[in-house]
Amino acid sequence: MNKLKNIYNQVKSYFKKYGFFATIKKCIYKLCLKILNKDYRTRDIKAEYMAWINNNEPNKEELEQQKNYTFNYTPKISIIVPMYNTKEIFFKDLIECMKNQTYSNWELCLADGSPEENIELKKYFENDSRIKYKFLGKNDGISGNTNEALKLVTGDYVGLLDHDDVIPVFALYEIVKTINENPDVEFIYTDEDKIEESIENRCDPHFKPDFSPDTLACHNYITHFVVLKKSLMDKLDGFRSEYNGAQDFDLVLRASEITNNIVHIPKVLYHWRIHNESTAKVSDAKPYAYESGKKAAFDHQVRLGRKALVENGGDVPGIYNVQFEVLGNPKVSILIPNKDGLKFLKVCVESVLKLTTYKNYEIIIIENNSENKETFNYYNQIEKNEKVKVIYYPEKGFNYSKIINYGVKNCDGDFVLQLNNDTKLITKDWLEKFIGYGQRKEIGAVGARLYFEDKSIQHAGIAYGIGGLAANLFPLLPYGFRGYYGKDALIQNISAVTGACLFCRRELYEEVGYMEEELFAVAFNDVDFCLKLREKGYLNIYNPYIELMHYESKTRGYEVSKSKSERFERECNNFKTKWKLLLEKPDPYYNINLSRDTANYDIESIKKIIY
Repeated sequence: MNKLKNIYNQVKSYFKKYGFFATIKKCIYKLCLKILNKDYRTRDIKAEYMAWINNNEPNKEELEQQKNYTFNYTPKISIIVPMYNTKEIFFKDLIECMKNQTYSNWELCLADGSPEENIELKKYFENDSRIKYKFLGKNDGISGNTNEALKLVTGDYVGLLDHDDVIPVFALYEIVKTINENPDVEFIYTDEDKIEESIENRCDPHFKPDFSPDTLACHNYITHFVVLKKSLMDKLDGFRSEYNGAQDFDLVLRASEITNNIVHIPKVLYHWRIHNESTAKVSDAKPYAYESGKKAAFDHQVRLGRKALVENGGDVPGIYNVQFEVLGNPKVSILIPNKDGLKFLKVCVESVLKLTTYKNYEIIIIENNSENKETFNYYNQIEKNEKVKVIYYPEKGFNYSKIINYGVKNCDGDFVLQLNNDTKLITKDWLEKFIGYGQRKEIGAVGARLYFEDKSIQHAGIAYGIGGLAANLFPLLPYGFRGYYGKDALIQNISAVTGACLFCRRELYEEVGYMEEELFAVAFNDVDFCLKLREKGYLNIYNPYIELMHYESKTRGYEVSKSKSERFERECNNFKTKWKLLLEKPDPYYNINLSRDTANYDIESIKKIIY
């Protein structure tokens, strides 16, 4: 009954916001995904997660060792919990998970905003002085009740826990271990999963990236478990009621603005309980929470001094489309290498000319040893358009890096957009979206969502370390299906983006030494370029709201001739050699608990992780 009520509330809320026809379309879409099975891969993910748990979480002997371990620094960890009509069975689990912690210097601060005090709950904590309970006698809402719990804190660090959730018994040990290893840390967050009724029935692990400011700006991927240094929490002045439903999102955004001492622990240290009133079960169970989240995301940009538009991010609740206002009227040079690819080139150029809404751009076709007369006839024709010009690469052979570098050195745009000739534009305001992010001084390369001809995903960002090298994420994800935690549809920080559509400030090419011409003539030059940007401290961005078709053949493979295969193997080895030290570590945006055998965010369930 509760589930039907939640569905009714979702439909009602959507109808009020978007109208009758949009609501019908949304309902049909969700029904079709349900029928087709939203997870397009036929794998037993829950069984894989159970295998991961068995391989990686501490056994009884290791838990006993934790209890007997003495840290150099033993901070008191204060866990704050706002309560409201808390079910006894949930409360019992909460108290037990705290009493059984392998690290003992903690306190549990409970603020109860229920209409009536539940006397039955006292038996669970009355004999433990570390547990502080305050009955408020009124409900001040989630933020107000949490602030009351905060007033009870006497510890050095403050952890946030919901009244219906639990943490594993080794959670605080891992938190304190991290504090000892990182003495300056002020903000810690961890991975999490969900529990269905009993604590033993675990599912849906969320293996998160290391701190990613642009990802966080569009989605509260941090959620649970959050532990903040008390001195940092004091600066934040508590939770704010105008963000109720997304008060934690507002808090972590504000915290991220005033500290760089942020550490992610890639271990599951929080269990989010699934029940009918929780967004863990039904993402639209609390529609107001997503409106509060949108307000938090917008106000975050205001505080950073950025002019931004924040909208709901399509069909994924809690994901926001943050787009920045273009400052001034910068020029964009679109570089398109071409050798007799007339069939594709025409489609590419015409889609750009027809759809692009931004005015100050030029298309530079970099001619690379074409032989067909029709190609040059087309050049003569298309150059009549003042937006288009053709420049002639002077060398023989194909070296993609050299060709792009030649184009960069022979254009005068403030921004450069590398674009393959076998692409077709879908998004009209693509350049506005590119410039919005690219104009920020801390941003390096910006990439787009690219589709194969059947609109399955060809590119949604690149992670290094996949297959020992690097790979496009979510390959062949069917159109309309969502990848791991909606990441295919999320603006996010990423290690690299494909050179098939790569946007960057022109000055950055010179700063990092342009594209690498000798080591990566064809393969990995885009990944290498993005990693050089990261090495300089820049953040790279994947923006799924910029969409193009990419008519690269799914079955083409990398190379066909012996010489090309040998060159590809050589460039693979060059990549492994140049980035050897980097490849020994996990990609910070692709969690260490995920398999490196695929690029689909599959769980590493076979072997024990070495953290």
